[in-house]
Amino acid sequence: MDAKNNNNYHDQQNIGNVQKMRDVLMTLPSFCKQFFRGISEYTSARTRLAYAYDIRVFFEYLHERNAYCSKMEITDFPISILEQLTREDIEEYIEYLSYYEKDGKIYTNDERGKKRKLATLRSFYNYYFQAELIEKNPAVLVPLPKLHEKEIIRLDADEVATLLDQVEDGTGLTTTQQRFHKVTRTRDVAILTLLLGTGIRVSECVGLDISDVDFKNNGIKIRRKGGYEAVIYFGEEVEQALHEYLDERQHIIPQTGHENALFLSMQDRRISVRAVENMVKKYSSTVTSLKKITPHKLRSTYGTSLYRETGDIYLVADVLGHKDVNTTKKHYAALEDERRRYAADKVRLREKKDKLQ
Repeated sequence: MDAKNNNNYHDQQNIGNVQKMRDVLMTLPSFCKQFFRGISEYTSARTRLAYAYDIRVFFEYLHERNAYCSKMEITDFPISILEQLTREDIEEYIEYLSYYEKDGKIYTNDERGKKRKLATLRSFYNYYFQAELIEKNPAVLVPLPKLHEKEIIRLDADEVATLLDQVEDGTGLTTTQQRFHKVTRTRDVAILTLLLGTGIRVSECVGLDISDVDFKNNGIKIRRKGGYEAVIYFGEEVEQALHEYLDERQHIIPQTGHENALFLSMQDRRISVRAVENMVKKYSSTVTSLKKITPHKLRSTYGTSLYRETGDIYLVADVLGHKDVNTTKKHYAALEDERRRYAADKVRLREKKDKLQ
């Protein structure tokens, strides 16, 4: 077994992101290495990789559209190019992101995509500006795009039941899908029940090892975004679904390096995030009455149910792993308003007088 397979899922993901990061750095100007070293202490490998992809888009744009930059290779760009650009140059780049083509593929960015890429560029510029390696910071002059809040899509209680029924019986699946369903039914029920019953992220779900499940306390140990561990507790329905799956799981011989994985794919390897996303899409598409469902919608469904039952926004934030409770409040603002309306007539200042008197 090689060293990589000795690492757990999260370590493997981290190693993969570091390797991808190194590959992307080879395509960027050499001065970029200093930025990524500088932010390594307080960012994850996944975050740095996302920054690198965004910064590469920026430099590819300059190489294609800027007369001065087009005369040299991207890897030869000097750091002085950063302060030669103006606010207008940055604004034109943000507009370019709306729609562009690369290698025959079309790319688009909505206001969220633009905001993220501009925020990346601001951090990039700010690092060199504070280090006094450049004297101008045009990126800070460009305001971040204003986001329009999207409606949070979640399942109602009857829709949750309908979806789980479909996962159990598979009647709406094609003939080919039903053949696979006979093999994966118990696993699929366990995964969907776990997602709906705990609100964990898909990445947290696929990263689970068998040893992370504690039936004594009905809890699972997960690795949150940012790398810290947390224990999330589950109820009777999740417990039953996990027990049924583990009864089958003990008869499966996993591929080398995947012995510890809780959920396995058809190839007896740790199931991937993409596979779970496709699984949710497959089952939800067979129920015509369901909204367009993704694993994140299942997370929103759990958060909504928990908040309605408890009214405790801080508990919801803690269970969902939101570092800032304001993130949670933003997602469940409609429910907050609903609760405030409910409270309007609950406090009586004076007893009503009998109108007949």
